Amino acid sequence: MLDQIALLAAVTVLGVLEQAYFALQVIYARRKYKVAPPGTAGPPEFERIFRAQANCSEYFPIFVSVLWVAGVFFQQAVAAVCGLLYLYARYQYFQGYALSAHGSWAAEPFPVSEFFCVANGNPKQTTAAHPMVNSTCDR
Repeated sequence: MLDQIALLAAVTVLGVLEQAYFALQVIYARRKYKVAPPGTAGPPEFERIFRAQANCSEYFPIFVSVLWVAGVFFQQAVAAVCGLLYLYARYQYFQGYALSAHGSWAAEPFPVSEFFCVANGNPKQTTAAHPMVNSTCDR
């Protein structure tokens, strides 16, 4: 029985440790930027770290539930590998979100705003930049 859940348990423990790391980053940011609990407003650097931690925490119960259901009812090894990929992606997300406040990463990593026509004649909206999407913008 234990061999049927060992990988799932290991990934779950890694996930809990990752959540603890994110929480510690918020504690360090509170000290660095002098934001006393329970306050959540402060410099953009603090707010980004706080929001990144909150975003990750909001999805953690769903992650653990899906991990265990997939591992118990389907295949443990595949669920564990997918769980590890998810944890890695969440770590990258947290780091990127926190760094974007420092200007080390673009605030908008994917230029979504350039894919929509803007009625006020935004100069970014050109057919040359996005011919398929913006062809209706030039009409």
